[in-house]
Amino acid sequence: MKKGIVALLLVTLLFTLMADFGGKESIVICSSAEQFRNDCLQEKLNEKFPQYNVIVMYMPTGKTAAKILTEGKNTEVDMLVGVETGYLRKIQDSLADISGRSNIQYIDGLGPENYENRWVTWERFAGAIIVNTEVLEKHGLEAPKTYEDLLKPEYKNLVAMPDPKSSGTGYFFYKNWVNTMGEDEALAYVDKLHDNLKQFTESGSGPIKMLTQGEVAVGLGMTFQAVSEINEGQPFEIIYPPTGSPYSLTGTALIDGHQDKTGVSEVFDYIINDFLVYDKENFSPELVLEDQKNNIPNYPQDIQYADMTGIEDVEEKERLLSIWKY
Repeated sequence: MKKGIVALLLVTLLFTLMADFGGKESIVICSSAEQFRNDCLQEKLNEKFPQYNVIVMYMPTGKTAAKILTEGKNTEVDMLVGVETGYLRKIQDSLADISGRSNIQYIDGLGPENYENRWVTWERFAGAIIVNTEVLEKHGLEAPKTYEDLLKPEYKNLVAMPDPKSSGTGYFFYKNWVNTMGEDEALAYVDKLHDNLKQFTESGSGPIKMLTQGEVAVGLGMTFQAVSEINEGQPFEIIYPPTGSPYSLTGTALIDGHQDKTGVSEVFDYIINDFLVYDKENFSPELVLEDQKNNIPNYPQDIQYADMTGIEDVEEKERLLSIWKY
């Protein structure tokens, strides 16, 4: 606990030092997106708002929530980008009402009105069964078509999955199994799957890395990472099980009371109406918007998404992870 508090204090000091840089009005954005996307956002904001000292700082979603829980509305952070919606619910009392700020059309169920106008949906992280076709061929195996196929003895030590305790990707697979199989059957399935697994990886990108290195033939991983590897020449195939593609959601929010600070509302409105669309078209194309365009080659079309009821319930997540024994 003490280490966590010290870490938050160090982060706060860093933000404060950066916010004082250059003598301009500073606007601090805490983003949980990948660094290359943050770099693009920073570049766009520098071009659009040269009159402000806009700071885009990376922070993992859990640490972001912990910071806001500790500091509340008095934080030096002005807005949050790409934070898991379950964590946003925990800090909702510190978030501003953004009614009327979003002017883009979301698909049913993902508009800000569904979240009491405390955040806009930023993106959908979605997954699939990813296979390395060369490794399958080497072992004389056919590609799996269902989760049940992964239990076949011929896949022993050829499967990788992210650990739900350390990875949001791993958790959304786990939560989907609970939703579709029932809790007892899902846990029994994991016990059987464990016998075939080469590894539970710490990060969501772990199975993709193992597939790239030829260590496994099958990985449960994120679709956008698999597509990126395909576009780099990897012999990957993306397979969606009959239950659909599991996923989680992130959101972007404004800290309450900061909307009156010079430039903050202006920058926030640009991010949620302009850069959000650019980001979906070029970086994270899973469907969240009506008539959403996709500029990424080889990205699957007409994806059927899985039943993710309760994916935003942090208390349920904590309960399910407490009974995860691996």
